[in-house]
Amino acid sequence: MKYYPLLFEPNLHTVVWGGNQLRPYKGLAASDEPVGESWEVSAVEGSVSIIANGEWSGRDLVSVINEHPKDILGATVNEKYGGKLPLLVKFIDARHDLSIQVHPNDEMAMREHGKMGKSEMWYIIKADAGSHLYAGFNQRITPYEYQHRVADGTIVDVLANHPVKAGDVFYLPAGRVHAICGGIMLAEVQQSSDVTYRIFDYNRPGMDGKPRELHTELAAKALDYHVEKNYRTEYAETENRAVQIIDSQYFDVRVMEISAPFHRNLLKYDSFIISMCIEGDCRLHVRGTGDDIVLKAGNSTLIPAAIADYDVIPLNGSTRLLDAFIDNMDRTLAGKVTRFLHMTKQ
Repeated sequence: MKYYPLLFEPNLHTVVWGGNQLRPYKGLAASDEPVGESWEVSAVEGSVSIIANGEWSGRDLVSVINEHPKDILGATVNEKYGGKLPLLVKFIDARHDLSIQVHPNDEMAMREHGKMGKSEMWYIIKADAGSHLYAGFNQRITPYEYQHRVADGTIVDVLANHPVKAGDVFYLPAGRVHAICGGIMLAEVQQSSDVTYRIFDYNRPGMDGKPRELHTELAAKALDYHVEKNYRTEYAETENRAVQIIDSQYFDVRVMEISAPFHRNLLKYDSFIISMCIEGDCRLHVRGTGDDIVLKAGNSTLIPAAIADYDVIPLNGSTRLLDAFIDNMDRTLAGKVTRFLHMTKQ
C-alpha cells in the first residue's frame, strides 16, 4: 500500500458566536453565515473528515483508518487508542464571546458519556486590538460560591482575564474553566471529543432562537478550582526550527516559521502527524515515496505514521505550520525511567 499525506474537504460549523473569516482564510467564497469552527481533521461521530485527494478521495477518514490502523495512526497509537484517531484539530473564528465552559477528564467523560475526555490547547492566529480570553480562575472559590455566581451572572468576575496577541499559546487541561472572546481567530488541538459543559452563556439565544442548554451541575463536578500563577504558555520562537510549545500526555505540539526547505523526520515517534498551515502556502515532499502535496494557508493535512519523513518547502517566501502528534518516544522513555526508579527501591 502506498500512503500519502491526506487533505480534506471543508468541514465548517455555523454557530451563534461565529464570524466570517474562516471561509476566505481557507480559500473559499466569502459568506455572511456565522462560521465559528472549521473541523480540520476529525474522527468525531457526526462530523468525520472526508478525504479530498489521492486514492481515497471521497472516503471518510474513519473508514480508511479502520482499514490501515497501524500504518496511519502508528502501531503504538493504534494499540493505545484501540484503532481510533485520538486528536481533533480546528480553526476557530470568534466574532462574539463563547460561553464560559469546562470539559471533563477521561474518567468523568467515560462515566457520564462513554467518550474520551477533553484537554486542549489554543494557538492565537490573529487578535483584534483589545481582545482577550478567559482561562482559569483568578482567585480560589468554593463550589458553593460557584453555584451562586453562575446564578447571578458574576462568574466572569472570578475568571483570569488574559489580553492576547498573535502567537500566544494556552494549554487547557480538562477541568480548567475557559472561554474564547470576540475578535480572536485561533488554532485548536484537542482530544477527540465533543463533550462541553456550558456554565454561563450571557442569557443569549442560540441559532434556533431558544436559550442554549447549560450544564451547571455537570460542570461543578468537572471543575478544577486550583489557581495558577501563569496560565499562558511561554516559549521562544526561533526561525527554521520546530519549537515545542505543548508537551502533554495527550499531544505534542510544535510551531515552525520556515523560510527555507526544512526536513522533518518524525518516524521515531510512531505517530501520525497533523500539520496545520497557519500562513504561507508550502509544498510537502515525502522522502520515502516521492509524493508531493501543496498545503495552502488555512488548511491541514494528516501524514500517516508510516511516511512521517518529509521536507517542507515554502512557496511564497515563508510558511508557518503547527504540528500535532503523539510523542510515544517521550512516554516510553518516561515509563522506563519510572520502572527503573521503582526497581532500585525494591
